[in-house]
Amino acid sequence: MKYFFSFTFILILLISACTYTQKVRDGKFAYERKQYAVAVDLLNREIKKAKTQKEKAEFSFLLGESYRNINKLSDATIWYKAAYDYGYGTDALKQYAYALKTNQEYLEAIQAFKDLGIEIGSPYEYRKDVAACKVAIQWAKEKSKEYLIELAEFNSGSSDYAPTLYKDNQLVFTSDRSVSAGEETYNWTGNDFSDLFVVDLNTKDVQPFDNQLNTELNEGTAIFTKDYSEVYFVRCFGDKKDDYFCKLMMSKLNGNNWTVPVALNFVQEKINYGHPSISEDGSTLYFSCKSNDGWGGFDIYFTERIPEGWSDPQVMSRSINTPNDEKFPFIDKDTLYFSSNGHTSMGGLDIFKTYRMQNGAWTPPQNLKTPINSGGDDFGYMIDYQTKKEEDVLQIGYFSSTRSEGKGSDDIYRFEKRIPPPEPEKPEEPEIVYKMILEGYVLEKIYSTPGDPDSKYLGRRPLNKSQVEVNFGKETKNFTVGKDGFFTFELAENTDYSFLGSKAGFLKSETTFSTKGIGKDPNFPIQKFEVELILDPILFNKEIVLEDIYYDFDKWDIRKDAEPSLNRLATTLKLNPNIIIQMGSHTDCRGNDRYNTELSQKRAQSAVNYLISKGIPAERLNAKGFGESVPKADCLCSRCNEEEHQENRRTSFRILDGG
Repeated sequence: MKYFFSFTFILILLISACTYTQKVRDGKFAYERKQYAVAVDLLNREIKKAKTQKEKAEFSFLLGESYRNINKLSDATIWYKAAYDYGYGTDALKQYAYALKTNQEYLEAIQAFKDLGIEIGSPYEYRKDVAACKVAIQWAKEKSKEYLIELAEFNSGSSDYAPTLYKDNQLVFTSDRSVSAGEETYNWTGNDFSDLFVVDLNTKDVQPFDNQLNTELNEGTAIFTKDYSEVYFVRCFGDKKDDYFCKLMMSKLNGNNWTVPVALNFVQEKINYGHPSISEDGSTLYFSCKSNDGWGGFDIYFTERIPEGWSDPQVMSRSINTPNDEKFPFIDKDTLYFSSNGHTSMGGLDIFKTYRMQNGAWTPPQNLKTPINSGGDDFGYMIDYQTKKEEDVLQIGYFSSTRSEGKGSDDIYRFEKRIPPPEPEKPEEPEIVYKMILEGYVLEKIYSTPGDPDSKYLGRRPLNKSQVEVNFGKETKNFTVGKDGFFTFELAENTDYSFLGSKAGFLKSETTFSTKGIGKDPNFPIQKFEVELILDPILFNKEIVLEDIYYDFDKWDIRKDAEPSLNRLATTLKLNPNIIIQMGSHTDCRGNDRYNTELSQKRAQSAVNYLISKGIPAERLNAKGFGESVPKADCLCSRCNEEEHQENRRTSFRILDGG
């Protein structure tokens, strides 16, 4: 059975649905198992039978989410609004605002974002979204004199995306059209699963690419070396008992056949990789990846070819990557094209370009604006060097988009970039003065129940009278922020910065920023960057659950995937040396009391031992195994579902003393 996702809202994200087949009981059950196409049909029937406002609110929100995941944003917008009107709360309003933005209903989106900020008690949280909508309104009015675009003739009514150049005037692209390998229907989308296809640009004939690469798993987003002897692409798979993750694969051409694909040597387990692009000389591979080592969300990395395969990947600089998503890199000599929803965009993912300077730094990314970008997701930009151009054409190429005027869900568009008409001669400009400005904020989290970190998280707000210590080289700057939580200063070139935020009654927090790798661009002489320091209140004897701490069955050793969460806790403890904590471990109700208590004690002690190995003094740590005695989910043991059992199986900590 194949497992993938063709729509760009969910491209190369964690596939957490089970790999075994379960009988769908109702719309919510289908939604929870990521069978969104199935959920839409069931929920549309069930909402008609709903008797209470609460039921209608939940069904409406799930319909909005399901329509969003199958890329029907107009329907999603209607149901998010209905959910909010039925009283679902801020989650519905948030999704409604983003759906409006994606649909290019910018004025309505601005109002929704403002309403959302008022509801959670912090206009700060959505200020960037409001600003982006205002910019998008101006961009949408601009008439491009450079780009002409048209829908490619070979699109289907299914999802078609991520084209890449192939020999003999052909393109290879990804699609979930009905002739893809495998007999199953992908219940996420209601379509088939994704494979690689090849189209002859002369005849527009489309065929599956190669049976060695296309399998009953999901394949997509390929790139070839210049001589077409190697192909790099994405395949998503995993153990039957585990989640499916997407890996970067490579195959070589042996005669007329492709070798059995293998994962690249640097690929790690339980991390999603995607969107490879290779340099013209084949020495550098770019790709996107969602890793704890990155800047947040999906980031763009690069790796160099070495005799053993590929070097350890390096994340690209903060001038390119943001705390949100950067995907679909395409390297064209000294120019990198990529898609991002972290830089100012018109809706979802927008396509940007940046240039590499002689010193290796990259210039500030430029949004390609309309008509390349739209309110939908725009991605997979590539240049066609095979097709003959007319004299006034600079580039011919293709990109992918979810914009509403397409034929399917994702569609491939052809573009021509033409020589623009000459601009009027400008007066000589004064000498350019380059600056890099850092804008920082100190924030606290907002919870639905103040003082309860276990209650629903709503957003962030500025933390008045916080202190910030900035260290760089041998220098230090100190700030005390006001009600807006704001501090700012000018950055130096090629410098690493560390930031320490503090306030009485709160845990200290740190973050970093570097200007290394950030280039200058006369079009953007003043660059602004932002950092955020989030301080958590010191809450005594309150359980704080650690994310992603799992143990193998009947085991208590710390798994590799649990280390990042414990490492973050170790950092917090080092920044706050007076804090004494209790590490707690809990089991679900299955198994006898004695066994569960002993197992949880061993697991709590393992977490303590790990923190000690990271330099935390033992006298600051206490291990407590609670077994099944303090369940988190409110259910009878015999009636708890697997999600509720998982909620009860947790590792947490409590602050006992210090501050």
